[in-house]
Amino acid sequence: MTNTAKIRRQGGATVFSIPPALLKMLGAEVGTELTLVVDNGSLVATPKQARKRYTLAELLEGADEMADLNKQAAAWNAGSPVGNEVF
Repeated sequence: MTNTAKIRRQGGATVFSIPPALLKMLGAEVGTELTLVVDNGSLVATPKQARKRYTLAELLEGADEMADLNKQAAAWNAGSPVGNEVF
């Protein structure tokens, strides 16, 4: 599929329009960020991968185990040396 686009000035920016059929082929829509690369004189546009958004439950997964481990480490660390340990 070949399309042409004319570069124009809009405000202080230089822009060109991407036809809807090409957007669909890219899997992009209005608001999608594109990574632009010049490759052998051609402009290559690739949709930028969205960063995964974690839920609070996903972020806190394993937090209980870490709290228990921290308590165990604190008790061990608070003890007196029993040999030639250097702190």
